[in-house]
Amino acid sequence: MFETPIALVGNIVSEPVRRRVGEQDLTRLRVASNSRRKAADGSWQAGDTLYVTVSCWGALALGAGGSLVKGDPVVVVGHLYTNEYDDKEGNKRSTNEIRAISVGPDLARSVARITSTRRLVGVGPGAGDGGDAGTESAGTGHADPGDVDDDGADGLSDASEAGLTLTA
Repeated sequence: MFETPIALVGNIVSEPVRRRVGEQDLTRLRVASNSRRKAADGSWQAGDTLYVTVSCWGALALGAGGSLVKGDPVVVVGHLYTNEYDDKEGNKRSTNEIRAISVGPDLARSVARITSTRRLVGVGPGAGDGGDAGTESAGTGHADPGDVDDDGADGLSDASEAGLTLTA
């Protein structure tokens, strides 16, 4: 399978949907990216629109699902895939999907206030927080990038809620 890296700037066009798939969290959202062209008279004209489903897994699913809403301007970084299927009438169809590595607010079109998440670090998978945060990345032995050690001594910190406030 090809992994085509992509960065997409656009707006969320439907409410993000969060759910569990097996042992993992998944948040899916639809993003529209619009092109604009400058006409000969100097005015701006709307161009084509690209609609893409964005899939966020694991900790990213929790952050995106708990922070973003329809209408938010976002920047998505991930890998582009094409999903092929047969519709009800037997016609071949395809959709584009980005499996996100990172999703964040587009600060060129909004103002964001970010509240960091503090996690229990170094105690084992999901220690002290219901199993969703503070886990190590599978197979790497490294803590998640968002892990914070507030005292530097024993690797423990208090768990708190993460938040993101966007103002367009």
